[in-house]
Amino acid sequence: MDYAGFWIRVGAYIIDGIVLWLVQAVLATMFGVSVATMAGLGTPEAAATGAATLVSLISLVIGIAYFVVLESSNWQATLGKKALGLIVTDEGGNRITWLRALGRYVAKILSAIILLIGFIMVAFTDKKQGLHDIICSTLVLKAQPGQVATDGVFD
Repeated sequence: MDYAGFWIRVGAYIIDGIVLWLVQAVLATMFGVSVATMAGLGTPEAAATGAATLVSLISLVIGIAYFVVLESSNWQATLGKKALGLIVTDEGGNRITWLRALGRYVAKILSAIILLIGFIMVAFTDKKQGLHDIICSTLVLKAQPGQVATDGVFD
């Protein structure tokens, strides 16, 4: 299996971040909240408004859904991963369930709060797994959906 290394995964996440930021900017505009406020550059009073809070909550839900739905879909990848030819699989190369994708998303919080060490682990583990991948038994591979599965119809 061709495991996806640290920098290509960073690139995919940057693309995903841009996509999600654009969605948040559209939401903010729809609710009359400045994009600067949503980026943390506005006044504390502006950030504390009901509209800004609502945009933040909606953005959070969309962000979680984005990763969970796309990584467990037939694509097996977010837009960023798809653009760079990566997929998320279980350790057998099979598509992950939405529940495992949700667990992976939650485990990324742990990877982040320990000074990003959980993400940096990707550069140093044999299968290029971050802490969140190890916790959820997932891999990020340089492949197309269905290319590496070991759980096929005729197996």
